[in-house]
Amino acid sequence: MEGSYWDLVLLVMEVWLFVVLGLIVLPAMFGVSLGFTDLYIKVLVKTLEWATRRIQRGQKEQDTLPAHLPNGIIERNDDSMEEQIVELRRSHPKFHSVGDFTLCDAFYFCKKGIESIVDDEVTQRFTSEELVSWNLLTRTNINFHYISVRVTIIWGLGLFIRYCILLPLRVTLAAIGLSWLVIGTTLVGLLPNSNVKNWLSDVIHMTCYRICARGLSARIRYHSKENRPKKGGICVANHTSPIDIVILANDGCYAMVGQIHGGLMGVIQRSMVRSCPHVWFERSEMKDRHAVAKRLKDHIADKSKQPILIFPEGTCINNTSVMMFKKGSFEIGGTIYPVAIKYDPQFGDAFWNSGKYNMVSYLLRMMTSWAIVCNVWYLPPMSIQDGEDAVHFANRVKSAIALQGGLMDLSWDGGLKREKVKQSFKEEQQKMYSSMIVGQD
Repeated sequence: MEGSYWDLVLLVMEVWLFVVLGLIVLPAMFGVSLGFTDLYIKVLVKTLEWATRRIQRGQKEQDTLPAHLPNGIIERNDDSMEEQIVELRRSHPKFHSVGDFTLCDAFYFCKKGIESIVDDEVTQRFTSEELVSWNLLTRTNINFHYISVRVTIIWGLGLFIRYCILLPLRVTLAAIGLSWLVIGTTLVGLLPNSNVKNWLSDVIHMTCYRICARGLSARIRYHSKENRPKKGGICVANHTSPIDIVILANDGCYAMVGQIHGGLMGVIQRSMVRSCPHVWFERSEMKDRHAVAKRLKDHIADKSKQPILIFPEGTCINNTSVMMFKKGSFEIGGTIYPVAIKYDPQFGDAFWNSGKYNMVSYLLRMMTSWAIVCNVWYLPPMSIQDGEDAVHFANRVKSAIALQGGLMDLSWDGGLKREKVKQSFKEEQQKMYSSMIVGQD
């Protein structure tokens, strides 16, 4: 009896290793797809479509309002400050179009302040993107506690598949991918500098990222591949998640830029830099803009080195918008290769809310989602124009990325989620009102 038990365990392990190594890892190493992910996505789409129709029918039968409705309080006006204040003054007995201060002007600023508190353009970019319909993930909906027995059964089956089958498989693949990265880059780092070393480094990096992408059931569509970043350039992209790196590195190799960490991340960084010239900074160096700029300039000056990958927003945004690009990446010269990334939230929320979840919790959510589906657009390379400063160049690149990805183009600094509004922003509004009062442009 005991012997048959261990025989069964051994058989399960053999099947597991065959599935992981033979059907996932080896095809991933050669960049080949056996079609399992595409089939899985098709079945998933059909299931979610059926669940959506059943939920909509259940809502009509129950004739109840969902628990969350838009409050309808905020009705934004896109007119300028002067236009809105003039309109407000029309209700004053002694109407003044320009010049002079009237007490009713205070109501304009009160209205704007309340709008910002209730629903400002910054805070809402750091909450999960709202879905049109439920995707059968418990964490993404509070309205559909119970619709029907069939929907409940499908949800329970999905829970079992995600946590008991996909999660162990994805953790195994992540462990294989990261182990391969550390061991492979460490061994390649022992070789003398040569074209062979660079080639082996590229192969190891791409293999690792492809295995990790398979571990997330990632389905990535790359558009306009002729515009892929080239060596000696700078690739800039909008930032939604730490896995943006995995998404982009599946289709090409990049030199990473970032702060040196300790622990497991530090081990990975030290092994990576042995085989590829990634740009890691000490905490003290990160505060020295000139030191950072010099090292980046030295990197792009060498046309044999991989393009630098930078996320100029400096923080993760919730897949709906692109916020202000820091100008530092656009001051060092070189060709900029813009890339737009847009995730499909129907299969899982890729946004990392770092203020709410730590890295371990976030990765657990990713590995228990249905899949990661996204589109990547390579935009034509861009260079700074004559008479254009770094700020305007950064805004031009940001607008191009937002337009291609179907994202909102916002001028706000994403760092506002952790910091207070800059004094210069306040002074700008004060100057606008002052110029209106005194009648000057």
